[in-house]
Formats: sequence, structure tokens, C-alpha cells
Amino acid sequence: MRAQFRSRIRLILSLIVCAAFFILLRLYFIQVVQGHEYVQKADRQFASGGNGVFDRGSIYVVRKDGALISAAALSTGFLVAINPQTLTDPEAAYAAIAVVASSTLLSHDAFLAVTTKKNQVYIEVAHRLTDEDGRALAARAISGVHVLHENWRYYPGGSLAAQSIGIVSYGSGDVLAGQTGLEAKYDGTLSRSGDLLYKNFFAELFSNVGNLLVNAKDAREGNIETTIEPEIQTRLENDLAKVNERYSSKESGGIIMDPSTGAIVALASYPFYNENDLQNVDPTLFGNPLVEHVYEFGSIMKPITMTSALDAGVITPETTYTDTGCITVDTKSICNWDSKARGVIPMQQIIVQSLNVGASWIATRLGQDTFREYFTRLFGQKTGIDLPNEGHALLGNLSKPQQVGYDTAAFGQGIAITPIQMIRALGAIANGGMMVQPHLVSAVRLDSGIVRKLDWSKKTPVFSATAARETTQMMTALVDQKLEGGKAMIPTMSVAAKTGTAQLIDGHGGYFSDHFFHSFVGFFPSYNPRFIILLYTNDPQHVEYASETLDTTFLGLVHFLIDYYQIPPDRGFATTTPA
Repeated sequence: MRAQFRSRIRLILSLIVCAAFFILLRLYFIQVVQGHEYVQKADRQFASGGNGVFDRGSIYVVRKDGALISAAALSTGFLVAINPQTLTDPEAAYAAIAVVASSTLLSHDAFLAVTTKKNQVYIEVAHRLTDEDGRALAARAISGVHVLHENWRYYPGGSLAAQSIGIVSYGSGDVLAGQTGLEAKYDGTLSRSGDLLYKNFFAELFSNVGNLLVNAKDAREGNIETTIEPEIQTRLENDLAKVNERYSSKESGGIIMDPSTGAIVALASYPFYNENDLQNVDPTLFGNPLVEHVYEFGSIMKPITMTSALDAGVITPETTYTDTGCITVDTKSICNWDSKARGVIPMQQIIVQSLNVGASWIATRLGQDTFREYFTRLFGQKTGIDLPNEGHALLGNLSKPQQVGYDTAAFGQGIAITPIQMIRALGAIANGGMMVQPHLVSAVRLDSGIVRKLDWSKKTPVFSATAARETTQMMTALVDQKLEGGKAMIPTMSVAAKTGTAQLIDGHGGYFSDHFFHSFVGFFPSYNPRFIILLYTNDPQHVEYASETLDTTFLGLVHFLIDYYQIPPDRGFATTTPA
């Protein structure tokens, strides 16, 4: 009996010790870990009767060695508020504030106007003072002037990955929230309500033991880690700016992705904008064309058409056709880029020489129903990329009975696709026929300290591995034999690629004869790709073909990535196709 009594006493003491330990640990979180937040909120509550201090998680880009680099963070400084009821000398107060906050201070007339509002006790008049300036102003102890701690969103990279990172601004309900990019898509993770600091600890303690160490909202609140590699992102942006400026294009864009996982290491569209200077930004730049806009991509669609036909079994790599240079389909003329006939040639030459007549011939062999099935499977749904406002492909011509709509779609005209859809579909060729989900965020670092990896492992089979490999061989032959007259071939690295030149629509149901959309896709090593690259430039001036505008940029990126990641060779000096 005594032994049983002692056991009960020990159990009760153990529970008391554990409870005391958890209470002390919780108090450590409140007083040390979150102490700065308490100071800020107490400061604000004293002056304004409120407790709202802007707080938000960080967004990180991740260097190849795993180092986290802040792309969106909080900057801390001071704001200036006045109490019109106790402000005795508005002119002197304005002069003193202007010395340290001239760029964000209200105008002189506006400042004097708000000082007359004697029914108010708190009006903010200047923001984003540095720590030094804020403390200097506070030291003057001007009657009616309050200098308070303030947080604001800051983007250390300025314009780096701006369309992907996004912005924070006031939305509905006059609340600061993510409006574009990852800031909007992951707003629920990044945002902080501030309720944690005002909960009754003992009510929380005894109502939910699971929240002893962290608040329940910590299960979703935290910082996000992206798949963006800052060096690659910087290189891509610099290259796009050079292309756009050289050819006076309306817009240029690019994506670099791991085709086996869907992880995007760089994504950019030029013109860029500086996220720290939104007042001087054209609002149309806030969107992300790579996700939201659709384009007729031209001949980079031919590998999709080829792989579909190989997969369906209606052709083989040895199949031949008679190329006449031009054909008429439903009264419409379809011609090769040079209108020249090639005679009897094998399938590979459709890719190598980029023959529209050949692509049209393949579309006919597939038949409308099968063609529509493949293209709907590839482009009929959104990719699910973790960015807002993803656009839909325009595939209307594939629901009509006219064969010409299928023939032109086979070489990338008459249907419009988003760049992210295009790289996902082409990535299936690089990835042995499996289509992955493109994404920009790899993990969430919860406020509790836990790192939660996101699951992007879903893959969709769209082609057989054999069909994908056969098309890859054709695209590799293009680089080895045709691109830059064969000089683009890398002796130790296989590279698969395809160029695309599409006529731009004229707005009257037809196409311009002298305005084009250029695109370029490629992946390497060809038979076990580390990266796939998609580039485009919209309406370049005084140049007709994508091989003139984008091949140098593509090849430069390939060499940069090989060197940067030390990607090992995959073939000998004499090998151009796999054994």
C-alpha cells in the first residue's frame, strides 16, 4: 500500500516538474524569442491606442551550396506620428522632422492641415526613418511628436526575380498583404496576425497541451525557401535584358527548370522593376507574363507533335514522306520557312530543318481526335505552379472540323500557350515521357523551427520513354549538325534543342509578314537532363529567325550552367548520338 502511495506521489511530482518546465520554456519564447515584438507593440499601443505592427515572414532564394539568401525581409526603423492636441509649435515640429524624413514626410501644407484636427490624438506623418535618424529625432523630445518603431517590407535584391517574389501593399480592408507573386500565393504562410502576443497563456496552456511551445498558427506561419538560385537568376536576367535591348523587343522572357522535378531555378521577364521603388513602376509590370500570358510559340511545338506521333505509333524514326515545300489545306497555303521542297526525307529532318510541311503531314497521320487528345492532355489544364493568376491555353482551333487548324497547331501557330505550360510539356520529352509540376517553393521554415518540405513529386505519364528518347535524338542532331552550322556542338556534352519563329497576329484575323515571336528550347545532357531552358523574345526588330536572336544566349547559358554546377561530360569527342 505504501509503495503504491509513493508511486502516485512520484507521478504527481513528475507531472508538476514537466508542467513547470514547459511553462518556463514558454516564458522563454515570450520574453526572449518574441521580446522585441512585445516592445514594438507596447510602444505603438502607448502612443496610438492600437497594437498593429507590421510583421511578415521572409522569402529566401537558395544558393547551390544550400545557403539561404534573403529576397524579401523586414526592415526596421522608425515612423513619426503627431498628437494635434499636445503639439504646441507645428512649424518648428515640421522643420525638425524634415531634417531626418524629407523623402517620406507629408508636404508642408498637408502637415499643417492635419495639425488642426484637435479631435485626434495620433496621426502618422512620416515613415521609414533609419535607426540613427529616428533616435536623433526622439532625443529632441518635441511636444506632440512621437517617434515609434516601425517595420516595412524590404527586397534586398531590388529587381531580382521581382515578378516571382511579388509585392506587399494595402488590399481590401486597408490591410497590408501580398498582392502578386509568391507574396500573394503564400500570404497565409508569410502573414502574421499578431494575436499570439495577446493570448492568455494559462488559458492556452490548459486548453490545448499541443500549443505549449508554439501557437497553433505556427503550423502554417513561417518563412519560405524557394528553388530560385540567385546566381542563375542574375545571369538569366542580364541575358534577357541584352537580348531585349539589342533587338528592341516588346518583351523577353525565360525559364530554367529541372525537368525531372519541376524545380525552377530561374524565371524572369524583361522589362523588370525595382520592388523597393513601386511609386515609379508601370503597374502592368506587376504581373508575370511567363505564367499569365499566352503566345503562339512556333516551331518549338514540333518536338511535341513528333513525340505524340511516335507515341501513338503512326510513325517511326525511319518513316519518310515527300516534302513538296508548300501544300494547300482547306484553301490555306502552308509552306516551309523557305518554301523549298526537300523530296523524300525521314522524320528527323522535320526537326533538324524545321519543316512546316512535315509537321502538317504528321498531324494528318495522327488524325484530329488523336491529335486533340495529346494536345489537350499536355495543355488543356493549368500546370498548378505556385504563382497566382495562371492563364489558360487557347486551343479553340482543335475543336473545329477544319484540318488546317490541326496542321498549323502542329508547328505552333493558331493555338496559344503560356510559357510555363510550354516548358512543362517539352520537359516531358526531356524526362522520359513524364510530365512534372513546375514550382518555385521547396520548403516552409515554420516559426516553431520545423522545416516542412513541400511535396511536388506528382508525375503524369504523357509519352512512352521510347518516343521521348527518339525525339531527343532528333533534337540533339539539330544542335550537332544544324545550329550555327554545326559549330554549336559541344564535343563532351550532348545538347537537345529546337528553335521557333511564329508570325504575330495582326488583329484582323491574319498574321503580320514582318513581325515575329521568337522562341528557343533546349535541355542537357540530352539523355539525362539536368536543366531545360525556355527562352523567348516578342517582336524583335529587323530580324526574322530565332536562330539569329536566341541561339547565342541559349548556348551561353548552357556553358554557364555546365561550369557553375560542374556537370560531368556525357559523351566522348567522336560521339553525337547515344550508343
